[in-house]
Amino acid sequence: MATFPPFHHPHFYLVSHSTPAFLFLFLLLPASSVAVNVTALLASYPDLSGFNRLLTTTSVDGELTARSSLTLLVVPNSYLLHSELAHAGAIADVLRYHVLLEYISAADLRRLPFSGKLVTTLFQTTGRAASDSGAVNLTLSNSTTAVACSPLPFSASRVTILGPVTASPYNISVFAVDGLLTPYGFDLAASESRPAPVVNVTRVLVEARGFNVAATMMEASGVAEEFEGDEKGAGVTVFVPTDEAFAGLPVTDRLQSLPAERKATVLRFHVLHSYYPLGSLESIVNPVQPTLATEETQAGRFTLNITRVNGTVAIDTGVVQAAITRTVFDQSPVAVFAVSRVLLPREMFGREEENAAAPLPLEEVGGFAPETTPKTRVSSPPGIREDIRSGAAWRRGDRVAMSCIALFWVLLKAQ
Repeated sequence: MATFPPFHHPHFYLVSHSTPAFLFLFLLLPASSVAVNVTALLASYPDLSGFNRLLTTTSVDGELTARSSLTLLVVPNSYLLHSELAHAGAIADVLRYHVLLEYISAADLRRLPFSGKLVTTLFQTTGRAASDSGAVNLTLSNSTTAVACSPLPFSASRVTILGPVTASPYNISVFAVDGLLTPYGFDLAASESRPAPVVNVTRVLVEARGFNVAATMMEASGVAEEFEGDEKGAGVTVFVPTDEAFAGLPVTDRLQSLPAERKATVLRFHVLHSYYPLGSLESIVNPVQPTLATEETQAGRFTLNITRVNGTVAIDTGVVQAAITRTVFDQSPVAVFAVSRVLLPREMFGREEENAAAPLPLEEVGGFAPETTPKTRVSSPPGIREDIRSGAAWRRGDRVAMSCIALFWVLLKAQ
């Protein structure tokens, strides 16, 4: 088993007596907030490979990329009794429960008050934790040993902090703990033996009310059936316009007049091929996200631009801007959010598409492409055209007469 620095010997940046005063003051200033690649950081510690693999296979590592000022409680291989749960639905939330959303150093742990310190976790941001059940309480069991546990009474989830692993003030701090810390009410053994049921998104919309148009369109188009395979993979995130959003569509948007397959493309445009809880959308690293419609076409097309604007998750399609108004359903691997407007892709409803839909020139109706350089035609007044035709006729008659005279002269000489 790998050993970690003792709890009472944390890593510190040492400053020699010869260090200039201005440099000493500079070292005391907080470091700039820079996101850290957590999996690359943990890769330097072989005894943490199991926990690191769980972060990767559940995609929780991607949720940490844009975050800073956090503390990670990692479980060494020798204490990780549930590494076989890499694909269980609950393990992702368990891992999120090990991410404390503030920077805590070893010195901070030694200064914990007697009552302990309540710290918010990444799991709390998913909206699936009731009250403070998504927080972790840090306390000292004695003068040198810190423990982490659920703040709720009668919770058996409790781990001992073995010691610091590494730190990058004031960005990320990593501690080793002696087991998996589970949120209140979680049953890892049950999640291992019972696979997560497939979520019927259409039924979720019907029960939520206010999404009758979207539910009917998804069911009729068969798009809802496509979610089942995605749920068994990386999951899905569905943005669902309300009935009011559909009613507010301008008649010029021609949504109802589209062929069935084009309507299905619009519906796929509302779906991300990954599970993103609300907290992840609020801190998403790459704002340009591909959709299920992207997979039907090509890379770079039918993408959504997702950002945070004035405390709300905003979605820009290039044609309309919508906002997430509420969480309809959020249970890994499916997240369903209500949006204020129908998401119309620019590939179908942008100005370029309108120009492409304009009537074809008459030359193309019969299948003939127009000439790239049309011939120049000079138009003359009718009188001039008549004179030209008369002159041409006279010249033709003159040539005939001259030919007859020449023939008569030849015959005369022959006599």
